[in-house]
Amino acid sequence: MPFVNMKKAAQASGSSKSFAVKVTTMDAELDFTTVEHKATGKDLFELVCRTIGLRETWYFGLQYVDTKGYIAWLKFDKKVLDQDIPKEYPVQFLFLAKFYAEDASEELIQEITQHLFFLQVKQSILNMDIYCPPEASVLLASYAVQAKYGDYDPSSYKPGILASEDLLPQRVIDQYHMTAEMWEERIKEWYADHRGMSRDEAEMEYLKIAQDLEMYGVNYFQIKNKRNTDLWLGVDASGLNVYERDNKLTPKITFPWSEVKNISFKDKKFTIKPLDKKTSDFVFTAPKLRINKLVLELCVGNHELFMRRRRPDSMEIQQMKTHAREEKVRRQQDRARLAKEKQLKEEAIREKEDMERKYLLLQDDVRKAQEELKRSQETTELLAEKADLAEAEANLLNQKTCETEAEIQRFKMSAVKTEEERMLMEYRAREAEMIATKLLEDSERRAKEAEQLKVDLLQSRMAEKMAKERLMEITRSNVYQQYWTDFCLPLYNTQVQPSYQLPELTSDITTDLTEAELGGDLFGVGDMDQLSLEIEKERVEYMEKSKHLQDQLRELKTEIEVLKVEENETDYDRLHEDGIQRGDSKYSTLRQAKANTTSSRVAFFEQL
Repeated sequence: MPFVNMKKAAQASGSSKSFAVKVTTMDAELDFTTVEHKATGKDLFELVCRTIGLRETWYFGLQYVDTKGYIAWLKFDKKVLDQDIPKEYPVQFLFLAKFYAEDASEELIQEITQHLFFLQVKQSILNMDIYCPPEASVLLASYAVQAKYGDYDPSSYKPGILASEDLLPQRVIDQYHMTAEMWEERIKEWYADHRGMSRDEAEMEYLKIAQDLEMYGVNYFQIKNKRNTDLWLGVDASGLNVYERDNKLTPKITFPWSEVKNISFKDKKFTIKPLDKKTSDFVFTAPKLRINKLVLELCVGNHELFMRRRRPDSMEIQQMKTHAREEKVRRQQDRARLAKEKQLKEEAIREKEDMERKYLLLQDDVRKAQEELKRSQETTELLAEKADLAEAEANLLNQKTCETEAEIQRFKMSAVKTEEERMLMEYRAREAEMIATKLLEDSERRAKEAEQLKVDLLQSRMAEKMAKERLMEITRSNVYQQYWTDFCLPLYNTQVQPSYQLPELTSDITTDLTEAELGGDLFGVGDMDQLSLEIEKERVEYMEKSKHLQDQLRELKTEIEVLKVEENETDYDRLHEDGIQRGDSKYSTLRQAKANTTSSRVAFFEQL
């Protein structure tokens, strides 16, 4: 759609009483085509919050680029069209976190609030607006992957999927002789450790680590002191910090909000009045008046939230925290139920695979038994034929033996008159006796073979009987019936359906909850006690995990140190490394910066 000059469009239409607005959040684009001309910044902001279901509105604002090219925040007490916004259609805004929590895990209540903070902080780290050391960048990337893809599954994981993701700052990538695959492998090692962590838990772990970075939640502005020294003023949730021009990591001076009484500016001169009346004012100058206006706006908002955190929770906050606790219990129960269903499904799959293995073994047993039975039958038939043949041969030999004996008798009874005839007859008689003896031996041998064949036939028939009984035993087994009726059919006919459903965002969420609405607890006292125990357990586990992570970070840092490209190391890398060598951290540095009295800090600032 082409841009249209709003003034000309309004003059041309005459009767038009609305205008179009496009609001871009960290994960969506919202188009509002009928915003009234008289709508204030607050009206538009509340419309966006209702649309995305956000109730923790005090952290956020609508950012835009004014007609002079400067970044500004929409003022809630003025009409949208009366502010210095570009007169183009549609009017474009960014919905961003304007103020940061001191402790994200304690203060951010709604899941949508945590998600928007996570996306914005992640983008700031990748854009290098927030300095993050290389080893911490890898750890944060693993939580970002867990939040996006869920649990690591070796069977479905595709190598290279993380290498194509925008997970590490370019500064970190350029600083080491490492390929995308090498970075992916190191991210994957930590990603696999996060198994079982939900999206909101992974995002909160990301924020817990990110909020300990020195530049987290700090808005920087160029200022000068009375000696005209170029400095940085940092405004964050805990107070005001002053940095040297070449070092945004380590503040030289810190003024907590608890020590600030009044804030004001006149033209380019900005004045902060300390609570201690004996201390002189903290004065600096900004290059432009609009910078002082923005500094004052951020100081007032951060100071209000600072004081709000230290007062008892309002009824609205109590209601939100109660709802968040109930929602957390519900999600834990849903996750436990899903985990149980997943475990049951995995057990069913394992049981199915086990039954399939048993079924294949049984099929193999049946095949072997059938082959054995077939061999036994063939052997039995062969032995029966041999037995019949041996018996016939034995009968034939007996018959020949009888005939030979009869012939011998006839020879003996014949009287020969001459010696030659007698000798011939004796030779023939001896030959006949030898033949008869051989036939008798053959007959006995054949008879023994016939007896042995009868024994073999009997054994073969017994083996055949045993094979049949084995086959009948296998076929009568309950495995087939159990496999198909108790397991396979239910597994193929039914599927496990997760009952868990993510809550939907609503565009009609109100902040006016009554006592009656909070009176009907979704969970009993026992659930709340159980939740308290679980929270305490989580705290202990977090302390142990924190120590484990520190060890892992040191190990990774040592591992990749040999691959570092020294000439690509930035000033912030060197400053951070110097701080590590001194044993400094974000919070120890802040404690040191505000250790002196307010008056000495003001004097030190003026001498910078």
